[in-house]
Amino acid sequence: MGPTASGKSEAALLVAERVGAEIVSVDSMQVYRGMDIGTAKPTAEDQARVPHHMIDLADPSDPYTVADFQAAGIAVLDDLADRDVPALVVGGSGLHFRALVDPLDFPPSDAGVRGAIEQMGPEEAVAALVEADPDAGTHVDLANPRRVVRALEVVRVAGLTPSQRAARPEAAAVREYRPRVPLAAAVADPGGLLPGRVERRFEAMLDAGLLIEVEALAPSLGATAAQAAGYRQLLPVVAGEWSLAEGRRRAVDATRALAGRQRTFFGRDPRLRPLQWHDDAERRAAGLLAALEEAGWTS
Repeated sequence: MGPTASGKSEAALLVAERVGAEIVSVDSMQVYRGMDIGTAKPTAEDQARVPHHMIDLADPSDPYTVADFQAAGIAVLDDLADRDVPALVVGGSGLHFRALVDPLDFPPSDAGVRGAIEQMGPEEAVAALVEADPDAGTHVDLANPRRVVRALEVVRVAGLTPSQRAARPEAAAVREYRPRVPLAAAVADPGGLLPGRVERRFEAMLDAGLLIEVEALAPSLGATAAQAAGYRQLLPVVAGEWSLAEGRRRAVDATRALAGRQRTFFGRDPRLRPLQWHDDAERRAAGLLAALEEAGWTS
């Protein structure tokens, strides 16, 4: 695990080759077909070197939920275990990581209820959620409309407020739960170098044709896929509402903010061991491999 643009995927690829592992992606947007450049999806060459799972599972118009991801991912982990193949879980989405390794359950959805909530204005939705649960802001980012809509949907469909969900036994099971497969997770974080890496990577994505990719996908991007960092900021560029310079600036800022949230999320998980970061991928891989060996994950 690690923040976006930290170089975790490159290091993990080297480690997977050395220990005979297959990579299980925990990236919330690499599940969408066609969203290749902007999600830094493993290339065909990378996938030829090491088998990758949990990518290209859905069309970008589909609302592929974390519950969907969990069901498919657990099936992959079970298959790897049956074949006695190590699974190297790699990515930056903390929720998707926990969906695979923790006993999380996800309340049901109702498209009709969600649609009605989405018709409400953001302030009205927040007010309704806080009315149902005065402490909702402790557990839900009230500035994030998608999070508010989902939390209110759960209240109305399952009768569970954010505070009630947080108090359920599985929410406190991180330290005690033993995953179905031996697992050690590590965070490789370049610290102060990360903002510059984010900017350079986005420039490389633009050079690789990201704007063309977004233009091609724009008509088919569903509500979830359209929120991906980089895509969300380039859609107004494609629509002629922003200049490319404005879209680029906003995309870099959004990606840096995402990296900050990832750092915070990972810092709360006691299983994630910080590693010394190196600019050289071979040295990053060596540090990751050493951490895995120390945890007894490899022989």
